[in-house]
Amino acid sequence: MPDPPARSDPRLWIPTGVEGLDDVLGGGLPRNRIHLVEGDPGTGKTTLALQFLLEGVRLGEPGLYVTLSETKDELIAVAHSHGWSLDALTICELTVPEETLKPESQYTLFHPSEVELGETTKSVLDEVERVQPVRLVFDSLSEMRLLARDPLRFRRQILALKQFFIGRQCTVVLLDDRASEVSSLATAVILLEHLAPVYGAERRRLRVQKVRGTKFRGGYHDFIIRTGGLQIFPRLVAAEHRHTLTPRPLSSGIPQFDALLGGGLDRGTSTLLMGPAGAGKSSLASQYASAAADRGERAAMFFFDESRAVFLVRADGLGMSLRRHVDAGRITLRQVDPAELSPGEFVSAVREVVEREAPSVVVIDSLNGYLNAMPEEQFLTLQLHELLAYLAHHDIVTIFVVAQHGLVGTGMQTVIDVSYLADTVVIFRYFEADATVRQAVSVLKKRTGHHERTIRELLLAPGTITVGDPLHRFEGVLTGVPRPRAAGGANVAPPPD
Repeated sequence: MPDPPARSDPRLWIPTGVEGLDDVLGGGLPRNRIHLVEGDPGTGKTTLALQFLLEGVRLGEPGLYVTLSETKDELIAVAHSHGWSLDALTICELTVPEETLKPESQYTLFHPSEVELGETTKSVLDEVERVQPVRLVFDSLSEMRLLARDPLRFRRQILALKQFFIGRQCTVVLLDDRASEVSSLATAVILLEHLAPVYGAERRRLRVQKVRGTKFRGGYHDFIIRTGGLQIFPRLVAAEHRHTLTPRPLSSGIPQFDALLGGGLDRGTSTLLMGPAGAGKSSLASQYASAAADRGERAAMFFFDESRAVFLVRADGLGMSLRRHVDAGRITLRQVDPAELSPGEFVSAVREVVEREAPSVVVIDSLNGYLNAMPEEQFLTLQLHELLAYLAHHDIVTIFVVAQHGLVGTGMQTVIDVSYLADTVVIFRYFEADATVRQAVSVLKKRTGHHERTIRELLLAPGTITVGDPLHRFEGVLTGVPRPRAAGGANVAPPPD
């Protein structure tokens, strides 16, 4: 399909006023057409419709809300909860007259639905002629469907409405339940869904099923309903954010660790820190953020498994100056609750920080918590791939942490294998030596250059992080129980006091 013509042209496209939705649609809804928004009750159809009309008010376009399912007072209450005023809109409330409820007023020659449907349609057309709206919302088709009773008669009625609006310079949004038979008549169809996980906050997502003659961003997009209306989080497509990169190494501030990595981590690459709990993964990730801030650069850190307060206390204990950098705005800390934040909202939060602050380092700690936010493993991998590619296009060093099950030995397991996504993989292990438990670090792969094949000891002591010399004296360190080598070599550094 060819690219659409100038989507910013107000003569062709009409903005919805819903944050993120115009991005999904490619600029807005085709002007002077009929569109359909469908979804179960509670998915946010009415809120979206009100935002659409209020955007017209902001642009000086008359708006008409025709309601069969909600009263005017109910609509005003919804608007009030979002801090909106509907005074500039015309609300046409179509209800069954009280006279028709009286026994003496019951129809005899015609079925009541036939009379009521005709009267409803006439009322709508009369109101349109009077107001001459540029934007119109009809809420909802389910009520008109009940009045029509017969599916064929209902479809003909919608066709008649469509013909009526052709040439009247009016963009119409119809609200309906899911699986509407009207979707084939609409120019654009937007589906809203409401999901209820076993635990945690409810999840909502949106999908554009079609927009005739126009390219749009397909797939599901997470959204929330907050004070102020719907906020859509468009699905990230990394290919839309390509930039020309110049590979440059980024130092951790620890010369021995940089040597292990062949000089440091290259900008525009991703690094996986993998190992058991407490082995030093988060500490080294924090060291990269601190070193970047020491150089006057910016860093962003997202935590799924640790609170902000505990993280800062731990960093203070290792002698890092993170608190000073956080106070100065050079390091952004964001604590993420996977039970309350959808994956799409998390990606949107990362994008916002990247585009606002241009950090050189982004840390995600950990993917175990990210997985809890998105239990479908295969979709997490795809979404993570797009996020890493997006960050790479912005010349960012991305460090993500994975905690493995187990503490010592060769039977270490991960909840999800994403090592193939990372450009660099660093593993951490515990091992026993001289009747003490120690920590080791090694680099398994680095796509962008050479790296050491050695295993070095990692020492986390009060006020410092130290990476020792290669452990030449032992073999089998990664098994957890190393054996002394017959030949000589460098001695193992003594354990800290």
